[in-house]
Amino acid sequence: MQGFLNVCKPKGMTSHDVVAVLRRIIKIKQIGHTGTLDPFAEGVLPVCIGKATRLIEYLADDKAYIATLQFGKTTDTYDIEGQFVSQSDKKVSKYDVENVLKHYEGEIEQFPPIYSALKVNGKKLYEYAREGKEVEIKSRKVVIEQIDLLSFDDELQQAEIYVKCSKGTYIRSLGFDIGNDLGCGAYLSKLIRVQAGDFKLEDAIKLDVLSSYDIVEKNIIYPIDKIALPKILINDIEIKRVSNGLQIYPRAGIAGMVGLVYSGNLVGVALATEQEIKVKKFIG
Repeated sequence: MQGFLNVCKPKGMTSHDVVAVLRRIIKIKQIGHTGTLDPFAEGVLPVCIGKATRLIEYLADDKAYIATLQFGKTTDTYDIEGQFVSQSDKKVSKYDVENVLKHYEGEIEQFPPIYSALKVNGKKLYEYAREGKEVEIKSRKVVIEQIDLLSFDDELQQAEIYVKCSKGTYIRSLGFDIGNDLGCGAYLSKLIRVQAGDFKLEDAIKLDVLSSYDIVEKNIIYPIDKIALPKILINDIEIKRVSNGLQIYPRAGIAGMVGLVYSGNLVGVALATEQEIKVKKFIG
């Protein structure tokens, strides 16, 4: 079995927990996911099975989320599971929130949360935090393609926002920064990933439904349907060559990264030039 699964990660589990559950069900060790989701978050988690794990880097990596911000308090983790560290009596309005959100569209710089799995000097940030050690965290550039206010509850001081962003964006940091800009503080009380590349929440399968090998197999998505590269067809002779890491003859007008298709299946990814087509990843 090899291919992708569009899994809906439940709240309370880590992304690694989801992979562990699937390993027990289908008895395949070679399983990976395309992007970590915090335990308190839920939603789309693309999972790669078998040799399809070699294709992770060729999947689209933009993300989209629906996040609920609670204004008036901050936590050390920037989410609902952390310890409260500050509180404010300041009230904000729908207009205030909409006005601030406009400033976050485009390329921005943000600092990852100290409670995150990002590594500094080979050690995860949350490990430093748990040990009470200070560490220099550098800002990073990310892109917010779209950010919209979906709803605002004046009484509860909560806002639900939609964020479409680049890989590596921390929505917890985004919520924290928005709260800072409003002068009242904020943390995420809920986070749902609604899209990861071409994988969407409305098509995701709940983990508890994937209870047997047969059910998992029925929900496998073939790589040819998700790898957004130009495709070229290869013949019987060429499949033997690329399976041994050998180059094949180029195609006129084809250059750059391409998907290799044999008998209707994506069997690999290659780099095409005017001189040759050289396989980079072969999955057979």
